[in-house]
Amino acid sequence: MSLISPQRLTEVQYLLRLGWPIMIAQLAQHSMSFVDTLMSAQAGPQELAAIALGSSLWLPLFLAVAGVLMATTPMVAQLVGANHVQSTRHVFQQACWLALVLGIAGFVLLRNAEPILDLLQLEPALYDTTRRYLNAVSWGFPAFLLYQVVRSYSEGFGKTHPVMRIAVLGVLCNIPLNYILIFGKFGFPELGGVGCGYATSAVMWIMLLTGIAYLRQSAQFRPTRLFNAWAMPDRATQRDLMKLGVPIGVSLLIEVSMFCVLALILAPQGEHVIAANQITISYTGMVFMIPLSIAMALTIRVGQLVGAGKPDAARFAASTGILITLCIALLSCTLSLLLAPQIVALYTEHPSILTLAVTLISIAAVFQFSDALQVSAAGALRGYKDTAIPLMMVFVAYWLIGLPTGYVLGFTAWLTDPLGAAGLWWGLLIGLSAGAVLLGTRLIRIARHALHHIADRPVAPERL
Repeated sequence: MSLISPQRLTEVQYLLRLGWPIMIAQLAQHSMSFVDTLMSAQAGPQELAAIALGSSLWLPLFLAVAGVLMATTPMVAQLVGANHVQSTRHVFQQACWLALVLGIAGFVLLRNAEPILDLLQLEPALYDTTRRYLNAVSWGFPAFLLYQVVRSYSEGFGKTHPVMRIAVLGVLCNIPLNYILIFGKFGFPELGGVGCGYATSAVMWIMLLTGIAYLRQSAQFRPTRLFNAWAMPDRATQRDLMKLGVPIGVSLLIEVSMFCVLALILAPQGEHVIAANQITISYTGMVFMIPLSIAMALTIRVGQLVGAGKPDAARFAASTGILITLCIALLSCTLSLLLAPQIVALYTEHPSILTLAVTLISIAAVFQFSDALQVSAAGALRGYKDTAIPLMMVFVAYWLIGLPTGYVLGFTAWLTDPLGAAGLWWGLLIGLSAGAVLLGTRLIRIARHALHHIADRPVAPERL
């Protein structure tokens, strides 16, 4: 089939309709962190440092456990595709039980973070502020995980606009709450960075309650009676959720921790190198939201088509999604290469930081293609409920290929003169390229297997 055909264009339009609200939602959640950083900086360097340290602890934890709950999306999508809409209530309720358990565990961990903080050897004042910030965030942790179930369930039906609106609502609430609680306005005490933690928790509860209200009032979901006849935890369904979701959560943790290790390796190189690396991570993270959104749309689309018994259409949707992300990569790569100095100038005007950051962003521009391919292939594979093998592939690509190669290029003379930070980013490019090849090959194999599975299925005799 032609790359540009009416069917292909129709599929592109469908995936973009699914994907653009997800992109806005992802950017909104990303901007909440930016707002926290910006407003806490006005309260003083200690408050900013406490939020930076605290966020580096609770955000990876959240991503890991939220990734487990993301299994809700493909499970619901396949049931919707198979026209078993009433069965989605059971999945939703079981995912809520799992979110509650994980939320309570996260609550306990965040309120007992002293052993980790002790390892950092912080000054007493910074130690205390960071600890109290984590305690404040902990109150909202269970709510945010329950909201992740609400979001994943809605996305499983292809309803992505409500998720976008709720995320934007979260940002709009986050700004005034930060202002009131950080600086002590309207009769509230001035809490500094700790106030930012309480504002974050309040936003988490607002998003959860808004999401529940949407599910209860929406004409789409009212017939499913999600909150009626609540079922007790079911071992089989919990096992299915964990089997599908744990690899997703661990994959997200592997990716996040890779960038953390990157920063730790570069820490002895001085503040200019650290700053240039952080600028590159910040910029590439924002750009990554676009292909990630298409990948999440692919999980929904492929899951529904597989559930409907249309493997050929699912494979077509997967290939279309990959083409979309590669086109996005071409655009972002071109703009990054052409505008790298201007992009870095938005962050800093320091000559040495600017020079190194331009180099790193130029390297990052090249890996946009590998990143687009690997994230879209991973998204499509989740739609097929294939997550365990992709987890191993991500681990091999990032930790056994990418980081070791980056270290060799950056800090040894084995292959070339040490390249420093640039060497680490070249290693990251190599690791992402390996991941793209592995996950792309896996997707081809799984899609082909799904086609053969349908073809080999015996045809039921016609009823007379």
